[in-house]
Amino acid sequence: MLISSMNENFPNTLVIIIKPDVVKQSEIINKDVVRIFDSKTDETLGFNFLNVDKVDDSIVGNGFINLSENQIKKLNNKLSKSGFNPELSLDKNPKFVIGYVKTIKDHPNSDHLKIAYVDVGEKDLLQIVSGSPNIKSNINVVVAKNGAVMPDGKIIWSGKLRGVDSNGMIASGYELHLKNAPTKKGALILPNDFGTIGSEFDFNKGNQLFNN
Repeated sequence: MLISSMNENFPNTLVIIIKPDVVKQSEIINKDVVRIFDSKTDETLGFNFLNVDKVDDSIVGNGFINLSENQIKKLNNKLSKSGFNPELSLDKNPKFVIGYVKTIKDHPNSDHLKIAYVDVGEKDLLQIVSGSPNIKSNINVVVAKNGAVMPDGKIIWSGKLRGVDSNGMIASGYELHLKNAPTKKGALILPNDFGTIGSEFDFNKGNQLFNN
C-alpha cells in the first residue's frame, strides 16, 4: 500500500502512508526523512520527506500525488542514504472496481448493517459490511478497496465494523462525487453492462449515470 500527498500549508513536504495509524506510534528523523512506525511491532506506517525537491524536483502539487516508478526509485534511494529500509513500492492495482454482490446476510450485532460477499474478480470474495439500505444480492456495485482515497480525502482501510471484518466499502454515487448523484443514502447500483466484474471503475462513464 502506498498513498502519497502534499499540502500547500507545508510546502516541499511529501507525506507517504503505507499503513493506517495505530494507538501507539513513534517517529525517528534522519537527513530530512521522518519514519513513522508502530511502537510495538516496529512496522513502518509511513514516511515524511522534508525538502523533497532535493530528492526530485518534479514531485510537486497539492493533495494526493500519483508517483511514477522513477520517483519511487529516487525516494527509495533517499531512504537508503538516510539509514532506512527502501521499502516503497508502486501499487498499480486499481482501488475503485466493479463488484458483484453474490450474497448478503444480517450483521449479528446490528439491525441495519448487512454483510455482503462481493466478487471483485479475485480468487476470494471480499467481505464488506454495508449500511446501504438498498444493498441486496445479485447487483453490480462500485467497491472502494483497501487503500482507496475517496474524493473527499477519506482513506478506506480494512477493519472491523461492530466486531465483523470489513474489507473495503460499497460506495454511493454521492460518495464518489458523481455528477447529479442523489444525496440520499444507498449503494450505487450499476447497469449490468457497465463493465466487467473486477475492472477499474470508469469515473468519466460514471458521471453520465445521473444525467437523465
